[in-house]
Amino acid sequence: MNVLKVPARTIAVFVLPCLLLYTALVFVPILVSVYTGTLDWNGINQAVFVGLDNFKALFTIDAVFWPSVKRTLLFAVFSMAEIPVALCVAILLCRYLKRPNFLVSSYFLPVILSVVIIGQLWKTIYDPASMGGMLNQILITLGLGAWTKSWLTEPDVAMIALYFVALWQYLGYHVLIQFTGVTSIPSEIYEAAQIDGAVGFTADRHITFPLMIPVFKISIILAFIGSLQAFDLIMVMTGGGPAHATDVISTHMYNMSFLSMKYGYGSAIAVFLVLLCLISTLIINTLFRTLEKRQS
Repeated sequence: MNVLKVPARTIAVFVLPCLLLYTALVFVPILVSVYTGTLDWNGINQAVFVGLDNFKALFTIDAVFWPSVKRTLLFAVFSMAEIPVALCVAILLCRYLKRPNFLVSSYFLPVILSVVIIGQLWKTIYDPASMGGMLNQILITLGLGAWTKSWLTEPDVAMIALYFVALWQYLGYHVLIQFTGVTSIPSEIYEAAQIDGAVGFTADRHITFPLMIPVFKISIILAFIGSLQAFDLIMVMTGGGPAHATDVISTHMYNMSFLSMKYGYGSAIAVFLVLLCLISTLIINTLFRTLEKRQS
């Protein structure tokens, strides 16, 4: 086989513009945020250099920060729980439907809807029964009136209600990814395994699951990192309330930066979020690299 050999200089010429653009849009803002995080600045008046005081206050004084970190991590963990479900749905679609593309597209529909639309839709569903809330009305109809709640205004259940909306919204996204991965597995492998008596779940256990590990890793990373940055849905539905019960890192950063006018403090929160995303990605990659070695 002839391999096309391209000089390194030619590769650099084509890569350099994208690299410069990526640096300007990603790395430079991160560095600016790191510097701004060392300032006492409201975004308008003269900034005062305070060193690591913002970070010290963040870790030791801020009563909202650590609970928001906990909720963010729980949000990320819950988001990964739907990926095995998405894989099972993808396998069933491939196995029992001749033309599953319509259903896959239907599952994907919530992903392309505006977050504002989704937020307003589910706010209506979660409304009290007296305001026409569908969920509470269904519970009353089923004789489960004791289960009715003000889903978005009770601190104990508001975050759980948001978890469910996020799972509903992005299930189709992961079904599409898993469906693409399952359909890319050559059918000859299953035919050969069938001769040896490996069918159904047995074939999935020894063929589908091991071959889907790289695709599974992509879904895990996208779900986990995307949930760490969750912002828009929470702002539309609860705004971080009630009493900070649904505040996550990104909403706390927004409130500090633009509502409390503590721009330097908000930048310190942003730096923490970037580091959390980076560390999480490294951990997930390490775990999956170990898993791939065991399967190989």
